[in-house]
Amino acid sequence: MATTAGLMGRLRAVVVAVLVIVAGFVLGGVLSLAVLLGLPALGVRLSLTAETVLGLVVLQGIAFPITTLAYLRLRGIRFGSFVRTRLPTIRDVAWTVGGYFLVLLLVFTLLFAAVAIGAPMAERTDQAALQDPGTLLWLIPLAFLLIAPGEELLFRGAVQGRLRESFGPVGSVVLSSASFAPVHILALSGSVRALVVTVAVLFVPALVFGATYERTNNLVVPILIHGAYNATLFGIAYLAFSYGAEGATLLQLLVG
Repeated sequence: MATTAGLMGRLRAVVVAVLVIVAGFVLGGVLSLAVLLGLPALGVRLSLTAETVLGLVVLQGIAFPITTLAYLRLRGIRFGSFVRTRLPTIRDVAWTVGGYFLVLLLVFTLLFAAVAIGAPMAERTDQAALQDPGTLLWLIPLAFLLIAPGEELLFRGAVQGRLRESFGPVGSVVLSSASFAPVHILALSGSVRALVVTVAVLFVPALVFGATYERTNNLVVPILIHGAYNATLFGIAYLAFSYGAEGATLLQLLVG
């Protein structure tokens, strides 16, 4: 009976985690659609860069935080008692710096290995950065201000927090990372093999984000690592475009 109850509890945790993620993206999609349909009706025309920035504001800046807060409200849990945040300590700073370099080392090692063996990589479906590389410059500060905070709040704060209750720290890190990487398929295109390879690469930084959250008990740490990681890739991709390189390989990873 205890085993059955435990299995049901874990299944419930997974279902709730999936529903929270789906709710975040559905809310983001609805709000984005409303904005993108409403602005032209008001005579406002947006460039691809402006659409990209607006999309980030709506999804990571509005939808993900609202979803997280709504989930906690439904459970009657205070934000501060569930999502662990504080001003970084010296130890937190050390974990942030170490985590940042670890993510870069792991991701680029995997990337170079994939290129060496000829493994295909998926491509981004949006065209803003390809048509206007200047978009990447906007994304550098937004990596810290919107992308990382929004995604970490939802996936580490809400999802990993819920999974931790049933699976413990290690299980919650693995499962939340396994949920974080595949959702990026929404922004990718390519063969099934290319999508699998790209998602596998994205799984690695997610593990680091989740592990540092568990080790430090401070969501600020994975937010800073995530933001610095994304900003670095955006910057490298911009330089690649500026010097005439396609930068496509790097852009394939600019989804974390």
